[in-house]
Amino acid sequence: MTSARTASARSATTADGSPVVLVRDLKVAYGDTPVLDGVDLDLAAGETVALLGASGSGKSTLMKALTGFAPITGGTAHVAGHDVPNLARGELRHLRADVGQVFQQFNLVPRLSVLTNVLTGALHAAGPINLVGGFRSEHRRLAMHYLDRVGIAHKATDQARTLSGGQQQRVAIARALMQQPRVILADEPVASLDPRLADEVLELLRGIARDDGIPVLVSLHVLPLALTHSDRIVGLRNGQVLVTGRTTALRREDLSVLYDDAEEAGDDSDD
Repeated sequence: MTSARTASARSATTADGSPVVLVRDLKVAYGDTPVLDGVDLDLAAGETVALLGASGSGKSTLMKALTGFAPITGGTAHVAGHDVPNLARGELRHLRADVGQVFQQFNLVPRLSVLTNVLTGALHAAGPINLVGGFRSEHRRLAMHYLDRVGIAHKATDQARTLSGGQQQRVAIARALMQQPRVILADEPVASLDPRLADEVLELLRGIARDDGIPVLVSLHVLPLALTHSDRIVGLRNGQVLVTGRTTALRREDLSVLYDDAEEAGDDSDD
């Protein structure tokens, strides 16, 4: 097993020395049932961190805790300048506006156009004009910019339901970018895609992190994808961090402790 102390020689910090996300000794419990137990996590501008673990390891709960959707019962979580455990209910909206989210099921409105789906990412900033279905021209220009950024501007007028799964996930990423987020959380974003499309979507997310300076935390359960498309890996099992380090310093054997068998890890290779 490889720990943070042995696999990673440098901490994840931004240019001014502070991480965009800083989590220490985070605990989440539902009643008497602990789900996360003492999790530490850093996310720096420009990096992609893969969150690994089997089903039930706590990956989705950690994502929810970072946006105030899971009950933090101990520890600290600072996300994009927000002290998450101490936010008042009315302040959670500002936190969630700073966090772009990408989901496994895309969460698009099928009958709306691709462009309109992306524009919904600007609802927080656009204000009451959206109550009557309008968006300002600058929002439309920005939405087209992000559609071009993810390589799907030519589908802007198509209904979202007519797109392939990989195309729909690109729309969802453009929608997240429309928020002007300070961090992106992607919860199993390629679980429903075939391997080729999964590689394309993860490479797109990593390029956004690298080129736009937006850190990306992407939860996965497939080892080869994490090893190919991340800068660092954090591995959870039973709500605890068992493995963390630079991806280049980790081997498949180091990560096998997260799973009961190779099939569960999505790794059917012989090497």
